[in-house]
Parts: sequence; C-alpha cells; structure tokens
Amino acid sequence: MKNLGQMMKQAQQLQTRMAEMQAKMAELEVTGTSGGGMVAVTMTGKGEVKRVKLDPKLAEPAEIEVLEDLIVAACNDARAKSEAQMAEEMGKLTGGLSLPPGFKLPF
Repeated sequence: MKNLGQMMKQAQQLQTRMAEMQAKMAELEVTGTSGGGMVAVTMTGKGEVKRVKLDPKLAEPAEIEVLEDLIVAACNDARAKSEAQMAEEMGKLTGGLSLPPGFKLPF
C-alpha cells in the first residue's frame, strides 16, 4: 500500500504542475510568419490570435487573394510553433514519459 500512496502523491504533484504549465502556456505568445516576413501573426499558447502585422506593400487590391493565403499560412505557422512549445513543456512535465499518439493532456 505504500507504493499506492506514493503514486497518489505523485499524481497530485503532476496535476499541480500541469495546472501551472497551462497557466504559463496561456501567457505564452508565439509569432508565425509567411511570405518572407511580409505577414506575421502572433498567437497565445492556446491558439488565440492576438495580432496580425502586414507589410504595407500587400494592401494593393490586386493582391488580396495572396494576402489572405499568407495570413492563413502565418496562422498555421504560429499554431505549429505553439504546439511544439506545448509538447516541449509537456515532455519536461512528464519526465520524457511517452504518451500514445493522439493522446493529449490535459484531458
């Protein structure tokens, strides 16, 4: 039974650290770019878009479709960076414990 008590204590510590990590990730901001830096999108660690910066040269009406595609690409770049940061933090938290593919924490 001593091992069960120790496991429960470790689970509680993990839960506390996960809550701290979630708060940290909510404050994290990452910036994704596209078009050689002509479009930049800044998101939180939770995927919320905070800012979009556009090169003034892109504001020509004939370039609207290109601009829209670049914004989508920048958002996807920012989200990928955010997810990579989350995975790195989760790896630190779980001590390198490998989780099955598709298994995401927190539940």
